[in-house]
Formats: sequence, C-alpha cells, structure tokens
Amino acid sequence: MIRAGIQTTLIAALAALVATPGQAAQCGNSAGGFENWKRQFSAEARANGIGPAGVDALLSTSYATATIRADRGQKSFKLSLDQFLAKRGGPVIVSRGRQLKQTHAALFASLQQRTGVPAGPLLAIWGMETGFGAVRGNQNMLSSVATLAYDCRRPDFFTDQLYAALKLVDRGVFSAGTRGSMHGEVGQTQFMPKAVLNYGGGGNLETPSGALTATANFLKAHGWAPGAGYQPGEANFAAIQGWNAASVYQRAIALLGKQIDGGER
Repeated sequence: MIRAGIQTTLIAALAALVATPGQAAQCGNSAGGFENWKRQFSAEARANGIGPAGVDALLSTSYATATIRADRGQKSFKLSLDQFLAKRGGPVIVSRGRQLKQTHAALFASLQQRTGVPAGPLLAIWGMETGFGAVRGNQNMLSSVATLAYDCRRPDFFTDQLYAALKLVDRGVFSAGTRGSMHGEVGQTQFMPKAVLNYGGGGNLETPSGALTATANFLKAHGWAPGAGYQPGEANFAAIQGWNAASVYQRAIALLGKQIDGGER
C-alpha cells in the first residue's frame, strides 16, 4: 500500500503534469518571433518523427514577408463570377484548353478511364492555376509554408501542410530549395504539400502528365462519380469544392470545364 505522504506527493505531481502540458510553439503576427518559433517547432517535429533532413530544412527557412502580404490580399475571391473570369482570363483558358485536350488526347482518355474525371475540369484547373504551366511561382516553398504555420491566422491548417512538407523533404521529394507559389503550392496544378503526400503518387508534378494524374487522383478521392455532372448542384461539384474553398473559384472551374468539354454557358 502507498503511504499517505507518498500518495499525496504522487497526486500533486500528476496534477502538475495535467496542468502544464508540453510547451507548444507559439504563433505570431510579425517576423519578430519567427526564429524562436522555428527552434520550438523543430524540437516538436523531431519528437514527432521528422528526420534530420526535414529538421535541417526547417531551420534554414526565413520569414516570408511576401507570402504574408499575399495571404492578406486575396481580393479576387470576392469578385462576381464574370469579374473573376475576366480577371483570370477565362476565354483564353477555354481556347487553349480545347487545343490541349486534342494534343493530350491519349492522356485524358487514360485518366478518364481510370478515375472517371473528364478532360474539362482538369484543363480548367491547369489553366486557372498556372496558365497551363507558364507561371508556377518562384518563392521558397518551405519558407512560405513555415511562415503560414507560424502566423496566427490559420496555424492549424498550415501546420498540417508543414508536417507534410517536412516528410517529403525526408523522402527526397522536396528539398530546402524547392520553389513554389505564395502559399507553398507546387507544380503544374499547384498542389499543397499535404496533397502531394496523399495524391502525388510519386509522380513529377512539374510535368503535365504527373500533375494532371495527381489532380485526377485528388478529384476521384474526393468522391468523383464517373459519368455524373459537375456543375453546381450536380454530384461531382463537391469534388471541385474539395479543391478550393472559394465559391467563385469553384463555379469558375465548373463553367470553364463545361465549355472546354464542349458545352455552352
């Protein structure tokens, strides 16, 4: 039997453990705390199984001021559908998308047979995200994601993305120098790190084939039903919603995809 004095001491020690959990890295809203956060987060990452390559890459990151500025200035998602399509070059996406549907016909036929996803929405995403590969971003991917994981606006979402990125560094898929867009998106269709981890399939997302295959995998995993419609209110629109949270973006992809696949507005 535990003696009363020892029992009291044990209870007090357990209470202290419950009251003071492990110190988590604290978010911030300026560059000032980033270096300290980075050291704290690297210790957490190491404890959670991230290897030396991932931890070293994290420690090499810098606070990405341009990423924070872009994150605070996403005004295009507040536009009407017509305004959004005009700003993003909707007619050009449709015209070029129809051409690429023909030149990559075998690839799109194979993807539709395997995943059920037709060419239209894949081409709409490809065109909307990077102008069919023309503009893929030139930011340090890991610095962008680490900055957003540190930032207090959406730390939970980007902490998940950062862990995925560090795992991909450990696997040799990413490096400390990998380039991407402002929020850490990479490749021809701009995958976030967690999506690369889950749907990339080991392919090269800097090539059209690798990126479009990964995008079709993503839509299939988000419930794409072969042969069903993908306009608002139809079965496959939910899969498009899984790609991007902005309503105007979702409707634009559905509309452009329909036009590329041969339908009218």
